[in-house]
Amino acid sequence: MDATLSDPLVGRRLDGRYHVLGRVGRGGMGVVYRAEDERLERVVALKVLRADLAHDPTARSRFVREAKSAARLTHPGIVAVLDQGVDHEGGTETAYLVMELIDGRTLRDVVLDKGALTPGEALSVTADVLDALAEAHRKGVLHRDVKTANVLVADDGRVKVADFGLARAASAGGGQSTTVGMGDLMGTAEYLAPEQLETGETDARSDVYGVGVMLYEMLTGAPPFTGDSPFTIAYKHVHETVPPPSVKAPGLPKALDALVLDALAKDPDERPADAGEMLEQLRAVRSSLTPEQLGARAPRPATPSAPGSTTRIGALAAKDEADTVPSSEGHRSRRGLLVGLVLLVLAVGAGISWYFLAGPGAYTTTPAVAGKSPQEARSILQSAGLGVDEQQGFSDTVATGLVASSDPEDGDRVRKDGTVTIVVSRGIQQFAVPDVVRASQSDAESRLRDTGLGVGAVSQEFSEDVPEGAVIRTDPAAGTVVNHDSPVALVVSKGREPIDVPNVVDQPQDAAATAITDRGLTVGGVDQQISETVPKGQVISQTPADGTLFRGDAVRLVVSAGPPLVQVPQVQGKNVDAATQQLQALGFKVARDNILGGVFGTVRSSDPAAGQSVPKGSTITLTVV
Repeated sequence: MDATLSDPLVGRRLDGRYHVLGRVGRGGMGVVYRAEDERLERVVALKVLRADLAHDPTARSRFVREAKSAARLTHPGIVAVLDQGVDHEGGTETAYLVMELIDGRTLRDVVLDKGALTPGEALSVTADVLDALAEAHRKGVLHRDVKTANVLVADDGRVKVADFGLARAASAGGGQSTTVGMGDLMGTAEYLAPEQLETGETDARSDVYGVGVMLYEMLTGAPPFTGDSPFTIAYKHVHETVPPPSVKAPGLPKALDALVLDALAKDPDERPADAGEMLEQLRAVRSSLTPEQLGARAPRPATPSAPGSTTRIGALAAKDEADTVPSSEGHRSRRGLLVGLVLLVLAVGAGISWYFLAGPGAYTTTPAVAGKSPQEARSILQSAGLGVDEQQGFSDTVATGLVASSDPEDGDRVRKDGTVTIVVSRGIQQFAVPDVVRASQSDAESRLRDTGLGVGAVSQEFSEDVPEGAVIRTDPAAGTVVNHDSPVALVVSKGREPIDVPNVVDQPQDAAATAITDRGLTVGGVDQQISETVPKGQVISQTPADGTLFRGDAVRLVVSAGPPLVQVPQVQGKNVDAATQQLQALGFKVARDNILGGVFGTVRSSDPAAGQSVPKGSTITLTVV
């Protein structure tokens, strides 16, 4: 029956979001499905932890570790992990990873289909793999399971490194090695470095060894060591010399032999230090080869070898097969049987020796000491026959003075006479908020992150003294000591606040000045101007008339001084009509005050009196007799 049709996950929606469309493949720890992310409307690869491992804490830890390790890496040559979670439908837990979907096939399938690749093809693929691994090594992440089955070749030719399920961060103390635990020594025997098999110690050079095996396989059509059992292959990696690729594929340039054999050196110190260094060597070799050398293809091996599936090396079992003995030759049968028995005894003896000297028998499991006092942890570890080193480290969850973690971790494999490093908690790591006032927003954010703090909410305010784009203040304030994961909010200047200029034309001078100063502006000066239309003391005009200014900027006013002054002429003794006409001609208004009825019509006096200067338009009162 089709596995897809019988698979209960097909058709389900994990976490109400990922619609499982069909099965893609099955690996050592998980099953990969094609799924639709209905929230973002895209097709993804969904890796689900196998049901038989769902309750294995070591397997679950490794599964989550894959998500975290790959999520730390952003590189076009690494399959991106997009999400990770656990679905609880039906009372069962289904742990899953969401990855980008690559339409193509594995490099292993390519080699099985085509046989040996040309040197140019092999170097091109290897360069892409090394470039991706170099990014991982720079970030302190080891892959630890480099093999052709974990390299994807997309239909468009892109090369992607996948499956960081065995990945682990390098030592935080500055070293590049890490000791794997009992459950971690997994991988395909054909690609494991000698130190992984002997001591469990891995570093970037172990990944380089795996790349060397891959390149050997691409150049010759088969890995350097094959055998009937993982034990046989592992033994060869530890004890036998790798033959140059040109032995299996005559005609390969010596420069390729040297590149491969450097990566496959038994002693890690004799290999390139990391993927970046090997990439530089590869580029130098490639530039030295002619187009003819790059395009030559080795003949397909007579019996192509298909590297085995993922095998737990810690539980290797040698598979012995007795030779078939012809019954017609008794003495030969007995000799053959004797030889077979001797070989069997030797194989069993070698297996037992390997088991107790380098294999699982030489190891024990790290006891759980997290949360205990250093004295109690030391006693537990020493009782298990282990040495103890002690370091200090910060912890968000473990109280000061108690053991926060161990290396190797609880349940991991460690040599029976090995040493376990316990990390004693110093409590939550704290930092003082740096003074970033007047720094640019980007510089302030960088300084916060460099200090170890997060950037919180960013808001903006106007500021009269802090330039636009610079930080006005932080919350908490500079110098405040906070937990390392506390976000620090930034208030960033929008520059000086623009102020609308008020319109004060036709207002009395005092009221106009008040309106201006209430806005935060100043009266920059007052000019007087005679006006026949604007009453004295009112604003005739202002500069600027409108628009915006900044706080403290000035508005200048022109205020009416009233109409012009005109001198009252001498009209005493004149006929009232003539006097009235003369005054009106000068712009005055005329009023008449008669004495004794004003029967003579003669001006006796004026008010204001002759010679006084009064505003044009003023009323002149004539006293007439």
